[in-house]
Amino acid sequence: MDVSLQKVTRENFESVIALELATSQRDYLAGNLYSLAESSLHSTYRPRAIVCDGEVVGFLMYESFDQHGRPPAYSIFRLMVDRHHQGRGIGYRAMQLVLDEIRAQGPFERIAICYVPTNRVARDFYASLGFQEAGLSEVTGEVIAEIRR
Repeated sequence: MDVSLQKVTRENFESVIALELATSQRDYLAGNLYSLAESSLHSTYRPRAIVCDGEVVGFLMYESFDQHGRPPAYSIFRLMVDRHHQGRGIGYRAMQLVLDEIRAQGPFERIAICYVPTNRVARDFYASLGFQEAGLSEVTGEVIAEIRR
């Protein structure tokens, strides 16, 4: 299984917005079309198509924050794998790839991700990648988990 991350382009845009979440996951994540619209307004957002064996099967997006003389911080705030492709390890591999992409950009202060406190699957998934819970967001009430350099 060959998994890669690709920039979202005119060529893969339709495939990215056609991806579907499982019904039980829809309350946890914004739609891909909304996410791509957001990315067009924020120059620090990095949308990526998740491609497996030549087919677009998922989407993720992260953001970088300049910190005025300190290493940057990153936030991964979208990750989805189409409901027809879940359970194959694609999301895990995509997360490894985005962490590699971030690390290749040089030193960083932290990489953060948030999830709903009741989402045990997300908690265990992110912990398996090295994220450690750092607290709760005062704004959203979500768990903040981080990898620190």
